[in-house]
Parts: sequence; C-alpha cells; structure tokens
Amino acid sequence: MSVLPCQTRPELFFAEHSRALTEAQRLCAGCPLREACLAGALERGEAYGVWGGQILMAGEVVPFKRGRGRPRKDERQPGAA
Repeated sequence: MSVLPCQTRPELFFAEHSRALTEAQRLCAGCPLREACLAGALERGEAYGVWGGQILMAGEVVPFKRGRGRPRKDERQPGAA
C-alpha cells in the first residue's frame, strides 16, 4: 500500500460529523498500519480524530462521536435534570 487512506482524504479523520468519521473508520479497516497508528496516537496523547480505526475524543477511545448540542432525552443518565 503506497498511499495510506488517511493521506488521500485527511479531512475525514478530523471531521465534526459522525457520518464522516464513520467513513474514516471504514477506510482504516484495510490499512496494514492500523494497530501501530492507534498505539502511536495514544502514546503521543492525540486529543481528537480517527486513529487506527478508532475515534478519539479528549484523548480517550469512544464508540461514537455524539453530535453537538444538548443530548436527546433518551441519552441522558437516569436522575439527570
């Protein structure tokens, strides 16, 4: 693989919208450097973006990026106002 997926469309890997991040994760799926990419990002303390097929938010791996604004009622914790 001479050109890595993140080199062809780098804007996807730091996008605001979850649809673009999902596309970035899909592109990562076949990358041979995926594990090393994620390990390097965690070691460097990368705060945001898709690294090694995982989404990082505030330096932590998260399953998905929630949209901006107030969370939907069904996403709130029990007992939260």
